Amino acid sequence: MTDEPQVATTQGEATQGAATQGGAQRGADQGTDELYERGMEVRRAVLGDAHVDRAIANTTDFTAPFQEFITRYAWGSVWTRDGLDRRTRSVITLSVLTALGREQEIAMHVRAALTNGLSQAEIAEILIHTAVYAGVPASNAAFAIAQRVFEEG
Repeated sequence: MTDEPQVATTQGEATQGAATQGGAQRGADQGTDELYERGMEVRRAVLGDAHVDRAIANTTDFTAPFQEFITRYAWGSVWTRDGLDRRTRSVITLSVLTALGREQEIAMHVRAALTNGLSQAEIAEILIHTAVYAGVPASNAAFAIAQRVFEEG
């Protein structure tokens, strides 16, 4: 899910409260939406406040409905389910993003995987394992992105 508002990206994060852009009020009903609130809580825990705050600041009237959808259903419904812990969800997410070639999403989810308790060595194993099933070029690109994240500190 990206910091910049982009159509059809899971990284376009949701707005919070009544954020404004150009004086227009958005998302006024979000405070009473339990699914949205749970999603925002998980989003902040996994991605960090700084990332979420940047995403909120970059929300526009055009992207707000999609971003609210992501917060409710990706973060508030799927990431909060009892069947898997966040660490396992990060393993799956990195694998799928790599397999699908969603390179614009990988750096954010490498950071999230580290937050969720995965080590650099485990992330490398995930990318190697994914290479066998999704292709070496996809994992090669994911390795390059992960390396940049690790170098950022």
